Amino acid sequence: MKKKWSVGIFLFNDVEVLDFAGPFEVFSVTNYPDQHADTPESNPFLVKLVSETGELVQACNGLKVQPDYSFNNAPHFDILVIPGGLGARNTEIYNEKVIQWISQRMGNVELMLSVCTGALLLAKAGLLDGKTATTHWASYDRLENEFPAVTVKRNVKFVDEGNIVTSGGISAGINMAFHVVKQLLGPEIARTTAKTMEYDITIE
Repeated sequence: MKKKWSVGIFLFNDVEVLDFAGPFEVFSVTNYPDQHADTPESNPFLVKLVSETGELVQACNGLKVQPDYSFNNAPHFDILVIPGGLGARNTEIYNEKVIQWISQRMGNVELMLSVCTGALLLAKAGLLDGKTATTHWASYDRLENEFPAVTVKRNVKFVDEGNIVTSGGISAGINMAFHVVKQLLGPEIARTTAKTMEYDITIE
């Protein structure tokens, strides 16, 4: 029996599209090489979308997305992705329900991942205290100033702190997702996935 991971991606109004769609694509097209493609057995990752209410979300630039779950009915996730965007840094960082949910979920996930300014939400939840993290370059100073217990690393695609991985802005979430695939499944499957996506990345 091949190992499977359930992946939850958090959505909210004014979420940056590629922040969630990039990791969604990487995890969704990953396949075990000895399984028939496009079958439930072939994909190591079951990817679902979750929002606070489960209602339709309007992402940045007007893209409408229907989540699979709300906070109330979301199942267990092995991996949770917290994207960023205007909604993260202007609204959700002040949403106590969201911050508490992220904090609670940290207790039972294998990996907590953030993309772009999603790192601000992890920091607000106290998950980055004493750790090194990164975010979108335009929010380095905010992360550093508002959360002095976090060591901010600049000009990197992602920072791996074991069970928490933070990534830089927007497209950097794709690089982080490939890093996770490599860590969990090995470089060959990660390289095959990149080739499927025609994504130009060097995976050692």
